[in-house]
Amino acid sequence: MATDSWALAVDEQEAAAESFSNLHLKEEKIKPDANGAVVKTNANAEKSDEEEKEDRAAQSLLNKLIRSNLVDNTNQVEVLQRDPNSPLYSVKSFEELRLKPQLLQGVYAMGFNRPSKIQENALPLMLAEPPQNLIAQSQSGTGKTAAFVLAMLSQVEPANRYPQCLCLSPTYELALQTGKVIEQMGKFYPELKLAYAVRGNKLERGQKISEHIVIGTPGTVLDWCSKLKFIDPKKIKVFVLDEADVMIATQGHQDQSIRIQRMLPRNCQMLLFSATFEDSVWKFAQKVVPDPNIIKLKREEETLDTIKQYYVLCNSRDEKFQALCNIYGAITIAQAMIFCHTRKTASWLAAELSKEGHQVALLSGEMVVEQRAAVIERFREGKEKVLVTTNVCARGIDVEQVSVVINFDLPVDKDGNPDNETYLHRIGRTGRFGKRGLAVNMVDSKHSMNILNRIQEHFNKKIERLDTDDLDEIEKIAN
Repeated sequence: MATDSWALAVDEQEAAAESFSNLHLKEEKIKPDANGAVVKTNANAEKSDEEEKEDRAAQSLLNKLIRSNLVDNTNQVEVLQRDPNSPLYSVKSFEELRLKPQLLQGVYAMGFNRPSKIQENALPLMLAEPPQNLIAQSQSGTGKTAAFVLAMLSQVEPANRYPQCLCLSPTYELALQTGKVIEQMGKFYPELKLAYAVRGNKLERGQKISEHIVIGTPGTVLDWCSKLKFIDPKKIKVFVLDEADVMIATQGHQDQSIRIQRMLPRNCQMLLFSATFEDSVWKFAQKVVPDPNIIKLKREEETLDTIKQYYVLCNSRDEKFQALCNIYGAITIAQAMIFCHTRKTASWLAAELSKEGHQVALLSGEMVVEQRAAVIERFREGKEKVLVTTNVCARGIDVEQVSVVINFDLPVDKDGNPDNETYLHRIGRTGRFGKRGLAVNMVDSKHSMNILNRIQEHFNKKIERLDTDDLDEIEKIAN
């Protein structure tokens, strides 16, 4: 019976995934680009997570699919102006921007009532006369796509039937997501037309494109501008490079982007966005955007202060599973996330928990992004109470009801050293939204005890031992 319910849950998850996979392009049938973010299936299920490090594009797409609204961001915004003497404007309402009425209508129809943190500062710079160049740091869910789409739509003159705005995205799927935002925001601006420059969108040689905005991946856009001459780069007024950190992680994209940028006119407005700014991204940004204004989000410090951390000593995988069952038997858990190192362990654990009668969702690397989004959505709605996952899939998932995080395997990097950042991300999911959280680490060898000690030293926070054979002791940790 228990196995039936597991099979049933899988069917439901797949059905939910079906509905997500219909998100693809309605208007144009284009085969995904060769650098599309579809995760390939791999027979070698023993691959460790570190090896199948999620390509960032798939992660970014996942964040877009599972976010229905903007993240409430308490990060501080820091603005560095190109000309420190010019006055710094920020806006508290979209009316102050003096937008074309049909764009303002589009903004409100999308449910934006007032500008987000990044929009308050970025929009006045992007819409200034003459337009200003911008390098901006912003995480997923901060409203940055809507901000640069608004900048592009504001500059378009529909009477001129040629491309005036160019937007580069790292993959086919991410280009579609941006296209969706353009269509939503331009809903009341029907004369505005959009083309996708992605592999598989074949056009007749020698033809010129009449659409006002072109979104695409670097390789195809470069071909359209140089070899095939579908686009006259000298007529481009706004150039957007989105997800720069994802872009430079892909071989060749960096050079292609720079070559495109060099064909554009001097007075073209350049806008570049990235979630992170390691040195490599920074160097790239400075090559692409001359004389920039810079907007940075000061990162919120993730903290372990609201989280109680414990470890459990075990000798084997089965003992770890038994300890897990004891914890479940002793305390009430709203929702839990359990992290495993390999897909194989994750699948095994999900099946075992299911046999015990738990409602389990499983996230793993071989799922395509839409399937993952569907699983996360179900977990978020509370249809499953336990989410078993590998590292890869867990970035950026915020579920308010998660009260317990269990590291079935401790996070290590590819050299077997403690991965402190991943540890923080993982257990940081429980103390969110100002609530108190609980993290339990399973230790099954001298090696993993050593990893735990090093994590403890790194964060300078004691991780207490928990005896899972003592039910009274487990009950105490819940209070």
